[in-house]
Amino acid sequence: MDMNTKKLKKNAFRVTKERGLTASRVRVPGGHLEAKYLSRLQEIAERYGNGTIHITNRQGFEIPGIPFEKVPEVNRLLQELIDGLEINQETEGEGYPASGTRNIIACIGNRVCPYGCYDTTGFAKRIEKAVFPNDLHFKIALTGCPNDCAKVRMHDFGIMGMTLPQFHPERCVSCGACVKSCARKSVEALKTVNYRPQRNEEKCIGCGECVLSCPNGAWTRSEKKYYRLTLLGRTGKKNPRLGQDFIKWADEESIIKIILNTYDYVEQYIDRTAPGGKEHIGYIVDRTGFEEFKRWALKDVELPEIAEVYSPVYWGGVKY
Repeated sequence: MDMNTKKLKKNAFRVTKERGLTASRVRVPGGHLEAKYLSRLQEIAERYGNGTIHITNRQGFEIPGIPFEKVPEVNRLLQELIDGLEINQETEGEGYPASGTRNIIACIGNRVCPYGCYDTTGFAKRIEKAVFPNDLHFKIALTGCPNDCAKVRMHDFGIMGMTLPQFHPERCVSCGACVKSCARKSVEALKTVNYRPQRNEEKCIGCGECVLSCPNGAWTRSEKKYYRLTLLGRTGKKNPRLGQDFIKWADEESIIKIILNTYDYVEQYIDRTAPGGKEHIGYIVDRTGFEEFKRWALKDVELPEIAEVYSPVYWGGVKY
């Protein structure tokens, strides 16, 4: 059977090594879904695929072994998931409209984890609504706290939860538990002054260890949610590197606007002659210079007063 592979890939199906067979790529923004949808995936795998499902590195699913001619039927069955996960779609019953922007991944966040500073799945879905579908190849990851269980520094945009610790002196019993915990588990941003903890605002990374360790609730998390935004980590063959800090104490609205601005920046500067018509955003920034990227990224962005923008930003990494 002849198949337009470009159209196939734009419908979120993979070109595989087996002739005539494809694999459905199922998005799960934030890596969280109701268990009832798993039976639908099982049905597709057993009825149209080879009976297996691959859990991807990006917290989605791939269902391999699907004959090309069965793609329309699989798309109709996927509609239940697309509706349930509220994924943007152009035409009902025709599956996913693009596979460029990769599935947005997230740790489990504060829905479950005591270390989480925010609802990672909720924020991931907000970003999904703003950026999908898009053919540009962006990787976005969210983690609930500076423990970085989601390895966000390996992505184009890494979003790390922070809290601005609130101290209530009337509850403090001068036990020193927060100071010890910060020294042992974090960055020693607390010290004891006159039997009370004193926070080094410049050094604090907003991890919330003081909140977790206090036996009397003298430290609490801030009502406002804050984030550390890291940029342009990547793996791959050429110059893999970790993402570097761009903004500390950012807010959700600013992060979404920066990501959308970056799509405009890439559309302006991408090298369409690159292999496959794709050029990784990190190489575009390397070519145009960071200050030009920053000019585009921060256009019309209103950051919180406490936000700290790092400039310039330098990346190292392995070079071949």
